Amino acid sequence: MSLRANRVGEQMKKELGDIIGRKIKDPRIGFVTVTDVSVSGDLQIAKVYISVLGDEEQRQNTLKGLAKAKGFIRSEIGQRIRLRKTPEIQFEFDESIDYGNRIETLLHELNSQPKEGE
Repeated sequence: MSLRANRVGEQMKKELGDIIGRKIKDPRIGFVTVTDVSVSGDLQIAKVYISVLGDEEQRQNTLKGLAKAKGFIRSEIGQRIRLRKTPEIQFEFDESIDYGNRIETLLHELNSQPKEGE
């Protein structure tokens, strides 16, 4: 990934957090954290990784709400970041957070089990 794509991704991450948190009034969208934005080298596609507090249903509803607001979000990004063409936005869940939480839970369970000979 190019340095420019990296910079655009970082700026988009900051702006998306603000847009999703303040501008979108869709009740389906829960507490969303933008964890990362990966922009393709040609700046055409931006994969936005999100984590959502809540159960699977809340996660799916949030994804639907974000998909519906995609046009608005993209136009907001276009106004805030000066690019010739605003990247196409794709929302995806950041599975690494769930994965990390799962590992932490397993480690905690292992450490809390009584050791042999104690």
